[in-house]
Amino acid sequence: MNHDEDRIEDLLRLHAPQVLGALVRRYGHFDAAEDAVQEALLAAARQWPEQGLPDNPRGWLIRIASRRLTDRLRADSARRRREETAAALTPRDAFTAPPPGEGRAPSEDDTLTLLFLCCHPALTPAAQIALTLRAVGGLTTAEIARAHLVPEATMAQRISRAKHKVRGTPFRQPGPEDRDERLAAVLQVLYLIFNEGYTASSGPALHRADLAREAVRLARSVRRLLPQEGRVTGLLALMLLTEARSPARTGAHGELIPLDEQDRTLWDRSAIAEGVALAEEALSQGPAGDYQLQAAVAALHDEAEHSDDTDWPQILALYDILVHRTPDPMAALGRAVAVAMVHGPRAGLAEVALLEGPLAGHHRLDAVRGHLLERAGDAEAARAAYRSAADRTLSEPEAHYLRRRADALTPSP
Repeated sequence: MNHDEDRIEDLLRLHAPQVLGALVRRYGHFDAAEDAVQEALLAAARQWPEQGLPDNPRGWLIRIASRRLTDRLRADSARRRREETAAALTPRDAFTAPPPGEGRAPSEDDTLTLLFLCCHPALTPAAQIALTLRAVGGLTTAEIARAHLVPEATMAQRISRAKHKVRGTPFRQPGPEDRDERLAAVLQVLYLIFNEGYTASSGPALHRADLAREAVRLARSVRRLLPQEGRVTGLLALMLLTEARSPARTGAHGELIPLDEQDRTLWDRSAIAEGVALAEEALSQGPAGDYQLQAAVAALHDEAEHSDDTDWPQILALYDILVHRTPDPMAALGRAVAVAMVHGPRAGLAEVALLEGPLAGHHRLDAVRGHLLERAGDAEAARAAYRSAADRTLSEPEAHYLRRRADALTPSP
């Protein structure tokens, strides 16, 4: 793909949610509008490389999508009532007046409204993620299916069911009474997308860069719309600070390299600088929430020139606040590691033991236990924990790494 094609793809990703939002706001019919937008995106991908970019790419896409949508509504109107409805929905000046949504102030951007719709509480988290990637991220059903390692037909059904559930939902942001809850759902979906990209839960690859980049892009979009919201700023900071380490997380053959063994000269320093600045800004935007605290932890890791320079006492203090605020067992597991680094591996193992219930059967619990047992000098127990973790993870790079750690502790004959 050449530079011009890259630029066109970026433009299409940027404008897709705005175009869909403009159509849904004006015409309704989420399903038909989304299909019309996809057709317009395909038309742009074919025409723009040959004919050049239009002066107003977003307006071009809205015009084409509007035509496709109104054509579809007419074609689907077998009965007179449907014909009348389609005619009523079609503005007389649809093809001569400025495209719907043009001239709207940035604060009225439809992207956030569309995100709220895709994260409707009636949907499961899996459906929210799939619909967000399709409608807001602009990914094809095939791309989303590959990212989740499921057949395309299965993902198509999941997306179709999600669209059906939100059909008829008014295209507007939730009211003040439930906006916080819905924004929390939006941010949680973006965080889940990012985590799946940064550390794939299954399959042969540790890192799915396309998902991680898409989550960062969407988080930037939300922050442009809500620049004073500390949770949004904190989440973007957390993503940037975490993704900055990705160049050093894998070796030449895709093998996992743990944080304390990474070549930190490979980390993305510009992303770290931006992430640290955002983390500081997020902490100033009201009470520190989960994303702000996690971003502060990530900043302390990224600012350490060497692993031995990491400010573990400060990280433990942040985890103490985080765990007190949120009963999240994975945060508690991170705190157990911090306890071990400050007070010794046996103290950390005592914290791990408290998580046997909420994290029973999770490979990360055994992986952390193996690491702390190894540091405590109990090679036999560490080996067993590493092997248990390797058997439980669906990620091939993680499994290979854990088995290597176990094998390194196996006594020579």
